[in-house]
Amino acid sequence: MSLPRLAVRRTIGRLQPGYRGDAPWAVATVARLRREAGRDAHLSPTGWGLEHLETLADLREERQATDAEERGGRSPDMANFSSSAYMKREREEGREDTAVHLAVTLWALHQQSLREESMHVTGWPLGRAVRRLAHGKSGTRDNPGKEGASPGTPDGGTSSSAAGSRESTTGKPPAGERVEDASETVRRRFVRIGGSSDTEILATRLREMVLLLRSARIPLDYESLVDQLVRWQDENRRDTVRREWGRDFHRWYGSTVRRENEEGDQPDASAPPLPDLDTEDVGE
Repeated sequence: MSLPRLAVRRTIGRLQPGYRGDAPWAVATVARLRREAGRDAHLSPTGWGLEHLETLADLREERQATDAEERGGRSPDMANFSSSAYMKREREEGREDTAVHLAVTLWALHQQSLREESMHVTGWPLGRAVRRLAHGKSGTRDNPGKEGASPGTPDGGTSSSAAGSRESTTGKPPAGERVEDASETVRRRFVRIGGSSDTEILATRLREMVLLLRSARIPLDYESLVDQLVRWQDENRRDTVRREWGRDFHRWYGSTVRRENEEGDQPDASAPPLPDLDTEDVGE
């Protein structure tokens, strides 16, 4: 598992259940993270002291210690002796910092004021979440209150036509859920994300989409997103990320069954309160 992915898992895995449980330390941290959305990692003094970048730094220290043990003192880290190796490492770490900061602050914006649902849920990549939004749906189930619902059909019931019913039983999307039936407005916003030319533009367009997802209470897999954000910053790997977004958007997932976070969803009662919080940091 990549260090950015693990940093996001640890950070959101700790904050999400605490925030949903209305723990003051979690509410305060999420409020601060939300205000950092759109600001550069490390360059914003108001973001200094937030735990997601510290978590990433700690993971790097752990990896360096492990690498040193494996080398046994025989093969030093060449980044300490070569300017080109040092600059390569700095670029990689800069991309990781940016990706983790963007992913965690987007999650904080996504989770704002939502206590009933987790907005980081594994198995909900960006393309899947946007497709559900584009079909005018909300949450992760078509009709969670209706027992015996047919998977993949609107409102948890049978499709409006025999043809739609046949499609849903053969693994194809029923009428109204095909990709060509998606909202053109949402599709265009998704296209704009894919066409972003730099990280600042990408961050802005992702924030716009996250606000729409929050309104519809559709979650996002932020562990998957952070890995994509790291690769997206490398122009040689950007097309692979676009390909993943497009593939996930065109894939029909059938029954939209909610999947909980692997980290669980119970508040961590042992987590300490955060120091040095201003009064405004505690509010919603």
